[in-house]
This record gives sequence, C-alpha cells and structure tokens, in this order.
Amino acid sequence: MINLLKNILNNHDSKNEKDDYKNLELLCGLMIEAAYTDGQIDSAELDKIKFSLVNVFSEDPKEVDLVLTEAEKNKNNSKSLHHYTSFINKNFDDNKKLILIEALWEIVLSDGEIHDFESNLIRRLAGLLYISDVNSGNARKRALDKNRK
Repeated sequence: MINLLKNILNNHDSKNEKDDYKNLELLCGLMIEAAYTDGQIDSAELDKIKFSLVNVFSEDPKEVDLVLTEAEKNKNNSKSLHHYTSFINKNFDDNKKLILIEALWEIVLSDGEIHDFESNLIRRLAGLLYISDVNSGNARKRALDKNRK
C-alpha cells in the first residue's frame, strides 16, 4: 500500500505496482501448490518459500508475509497449471524460469524427501515452461547440493 502511494506521489504508473503484486501472487501460489502436492505444508517449506520470494525474486518481505498467509489459506482452491505457466511464459525470460524451477526443487526438498507427486509436478511445469529435461535436472542437482549444506 505504501509503495502504491509512493508511486502515485512520484507520478509512476500504478499499473506496474499491480503487475508486481500479481507476479508475487502467482509465484507464491505456485510455490504453495508445489509444497502442498504431498498433502501437507510444513514450516521448513514455508520458510523456503519466503526465503525464495524475498532473496531470489527480490520481493518485499512484508508483502510476502501477507500474500503467503492468503495463499496458504487458499491452498485447497488450487488453480490449473496453465493459469501459472501462461503468465510466467509471457513475463519471465528463460533464465528466470530456470531460477523458478530451481526454487521449486528447493521447496519440495526442504522437508527432506521428494514425493512422486512433487517431482511429477515440477517435471510437468518444466515442460509447460519450455525448459528441457537436462536443464530441469541440473536445477534439481543444484537444489540438492544447496539442501545438503
């Protein structure tokens, strides 16, 4: 809200603010979807989601807390993968898509195990985002290495 007022006062286009918020909502929703694929979300997964949104995607921590709380409440109202991937394909370059896939691998690995449903979801997402199996596999390896540290 404060950023929106700053943008108005500084004559910035508030449409960018709405786009940024939609970007955060979609990223958060997709990450919650990945974490909840095994039927539960634990605190390690939530912490990893928040860390990824703040430190990898440079989102505002206060906004992340608000959106994350709302996304967690709505986790049973999942959207189709097309809802997420169509936006991502239009707005993310290939490098940012790879970073997203790696972040999703880190989230599903944060509880210490990979369920078949989780790996299947990320494999499908990688395909819908036009990421090769090799690049997705490399992202998984990087996430595994980070998880071991």
